Amino acid sequence: MYLTINRFKVRPGQEKAFEEIWQSRESKLPAMDGFVEFHLFRGASNEEATIYLSHTLWRDKAAFDGWARSQNFRGSHKGVRDHGAIYMGPPELEFYDSVQCISATD
Repeated sequence: MYLTINRFKVRPGQEKAFEEIWQSRESKLPAMDGFVEFHLFRGASNEEATIYLSHTLWRDKAAFDGWARSQNFRGSHKGVRDHGAIYMGPPELEFYDSVQCISATD
């Protein structure tokens, strides 16, 4: 498995707008070969920002790379810069290869 994480710092009072942008987007992820699942998490808030994490799980790095080079990727990210006032800077992107997996069925 291959995990990508985007860490967003959202300005105070912009949480609802941020969530609405994500929830109203047409996702093409399920159509992509090797896509497993996506999650958007809301984390801690303070006077500076609210932290959000988007997690996308892929079968392997090659599947993620296919997504990143796809027209679906470009379409999904179209207009993102139009919402710059919501963020405290650009998201921080992280990548992880699975080393161990324990599931509820194990």
